Amino acid sequence: MMDPLGARSLIVDIQTLPCWANSSDKVETDSGRISNEVPPDCSIPSPFPCRKDINNKVILWKGDVVLLSCTAIVNTSNETLSDKNAVSESIHLHAGAELRDELQKLKGCRTGEAKMTKGFNLAARFIIHTVGPRYNAKYRTAAESSLYSCYRSVLLLAREHSMSSVGLCVINTPKRGYPLEDATNIALRTVRRFLEKHGDTIETVVFAVTDLEEAIYTKLMPLYFPRSLEEERRCLPILPADVGNAEGEPVIAERQIRILDKPGIPRYEDESDEERLELEYIGTHAFAKMEGDIDKQRRLILQGQMSEAAVQKSHQRNYNRWLCRARADDLSDVAALKALYQTGYDKSGRTVVVIVGRNIPVTIIDLDKALLYFIHIMDHIAAREFVMVYFHTLTSDHNHPDSEFLKKLYDVVDVKYKKNMKAFYFVHPTFRSKVMTWMFTTFSVSGLKDKVHHVETLPQLFALISPEQIDIPPFVLEYDARVNGPYQYSCPSSPDL
Repeated sequence: MMDPLGARSLIVDIQTLPCWANSSDKVETDSGRISNEVPPDCSIPSPFPCRKDINNKVILWKGDVVLLSCTAIVNTSNETLSDKNAVSESIHLHAGAELRDELQKLKGCRTGEAKMTKGFNLAARFIIHTVGPRYNAKYRTAAESSLYSCYRSVLLLAREHSMSSVGLCVINTPKRGYPLEDATNIALRTVRRFLEKHGDTIETVVFAVTDLEEAIYTKLMPLYFPRSLEEERRCLPILPADVGNAEGEPVIAERQIRILDKPGIPRYEDESDEERLELEYIGTHAFAKMEGDIDKQRRLILQGQMSEAAVQKSHQRNYNRWLCRARADDLSDVAALKALYQTGYDKSGRTVVVIVGRNIPVTIIDLDKALLYFIHIMDHIAAREFVMVYFHTLTSDHNHPDSEFLKKLYDVVDVKYKKNMKAFYFVHPTFRSKVMTWMFTTFSVSGLKDKVHHVETLPQLFALISPEQIDIPPFVLEYDARVNGPYQYSCPSSPDL
């Protein structure tokens, strides 16, 4: 690999770097001072006990991640994979122009997720790209969960592709505003928990840091990777109050959420091996097995022939069959419509999902594939509170799914969708659409009625979701300006909620 002046770059073979287990086990800086002042309670076990086998897999190294000779390195970027931060620019500089061309084919990456490309001119064979969250103290919980998801997604992708070593940059870039110490706690505990469960699948994880980052990592690593029983004991009193769950994910008291190793394959304690195999090895015949007659199941409940618990379990299996298919099928043609996408957060910190009605060609689209794409996009979003914004702007009859399809979608989706969707904002409704919505939510899916709110103008929407937190198609902006006049940001009126 050559730098711009033609001099050979200093490639670093990770096999030559000392592992964490072989570094000094003296707890220094603030950690050492605090642990001397607070007498540790030896009767309380540490959530992060000393594990030499794990410490042998971890390396803390000060340097540019791009120089590491390992299976994959990590690039932190933005949603369009075009961010200009120090890490990303260095990777592009050394990887060459082919990387930019390859990234365009990926069509972006959602916050908290990860995608992979070849390493091209790098010493690393692959680059794993991820998108860290923008930090806002008001929405700290969402940012914590997203940053956890970044590290978890990177490691799961490495595991999926049997990568033996990964060079991790610090994913939270300064321009995204995440406090370095808070972010480091999440990074370290996520890697620690992953190695506890999947350490047999990966040999080395390198934390590649700068001068500033090195000080924080050196201070906090003993908390999660103690190198001796004494260090474990001395670090116990200074662990953060939230050390995450068994996966390292931030614990939210009111919503115990966990990312599964195989999200499409649930594990029930009372399931037989045969039932598990049925879910695990599902193929193209999945639709033939789907249990879609919800009305029949409800009649059986009323007749006392089927318990509510049995119906819930049957529904969960049915949903997971759809989910398995959604993860396996090629849905790129539906994605290209740009009719459904995740954007920012509303003023209550809830994820915003946008539906663009005019981009849904109902008469020519395969509605089953549309349903699969909806599940593919929404499954991880629906695990937390979210709102939906539907732009009815300039739609025609060719853009309106019939009530039968909408009811099918409502019946198929998991209960978390119905519980965690807190509002459905219907933007630019017509008189006809208001009538149809009332009929549908009154007679077909009454559970939605109180969540649907008609929004006549964009300023009304901006009273609920800041303009910078939502990506609005240009034709919607033009329509609203033409019909409703210039925006009055100073005193927007709110929809009747």
